[in-house]
Amino acid sequence: MASYSVAVRELPLFPLPGVVLFPGRPLPLHIFEFRYRIMMNTILESDNRFGVLMWDSTQDKVVATGCCARIEDCQRLPDDRMKILTIGEKRFRVLDTVREKPYLVGLVELIEDVPSEKELGELAYQVDILLKDVVRLSGKLMGHKIELPEDIPTLPKELSYWVASNLYGVATEQQALLEMQNTAARLEREVEILTSTRNHLAARTVLKDTLT
Repeated sequence: MASYSVAVRELPLFPLPGVVLFPGRPLPLHIFEFRYRIMMNTILESDNRFGVLMWDSTQDKVVATGCCARIEDCQRLPDDRMKILTIGEKRFRVLDTVREKPYLVGLVELIEDVPSEKELGELAYQVDILLKDVVRLSGKLMGHKIELPEDIPTLPKELSYWVASNLYGVATEQQALLEMQNTAARLEREVEILTSTRNHLAARTVLKDTLT
């Protein structure tokens, strides 16, 4: 099976509106369009990898930075549709378009985070505390306890991807986090987002307690 032996390669590309895939995160897909059925069959005969890119409806175009997805499971349905389960791997930046028919193929460059001089452990700790506060306050507002998954990553970079992938409803913010090539900067932005969310939930909790 082919691997990421080179930093630049051709990659079939799958644009998805409002969806941002992160390394290490699962993405189930229902494949029904003819061109994407062709694409998936081709991929399954090669190295099981393709690129996921967000379709930005505000700009009416596909973004240039995405994440490689590896097919882990494929269920073929009677009418040629497919249900596939993928997992995010390395991030990439599109350098050029190789072809657009029958599906999009790009020349992509794999990207990594640059080494950080900041203390990532302390930032990861802040994110972890804020995340627990947000979940606790959310549960209080909903009237029942919410448990965080037991498999949340503890390593700073992997934690930053996990948090970013769970920022539902803010695809443009997720895309900005995906494009960052600095783990510290990503964690710092997540501290800002989670702090704002925690403060908002805390204010709502106080109002709820006052009215009940």
